Amino acid sequence: MAREIQITFDCADPAALSAFWAEALGYQLQAPPAGFESWEQALEAMGVPPERRNDASAVLDPDGNGPRLFFQKVPEGKTAKNRVHLDVRAAPGLQGAARMAALEAEAERLTGHGGRRLARHEPSPPLGFGHIVMADPEGNEFCLD
Repeated sequence: MAREIQITFDCADPAALSAFWAEALGYQLQAPPAGFESWEQALEAMGVPPERRNDASAVLDPDGNGPRLFFQKVPEGKTAKNRVHLDVRAAPGLQGAARMAALEAEAERLTGHGGRRLARHEPSPPLGFGHIVMADPEGNEFCLD
């Protein structure tokens, strides 16, 4: 039996990081619980103090196919390279110059949303199709693939 998965990010600013990843993946912020028009309203009703209202956030695939991404506030910052990272498939089916141009366009778009470009790896056939290594606003590495 297959299991659902959730990918969890430890971070300093869950609201900002979830907004970045929603933009990067075409996801949407998780809606507030039924009966509430906003998360602010829901958290107020739950008695969550204002200083704790950015302790967590989540984004979802609007089509319901991809995993939920959960962002939780932690006190410590990122200290080393990720051992697991996301590959954002930004150029499916493309090869060569067309592939790299599509990856460059996506790198530029995500840089405008707080991402940072780290490295470009050129295609090296037969198995290397080329990719761009990026970092999200808190330094978590991911690849545009």
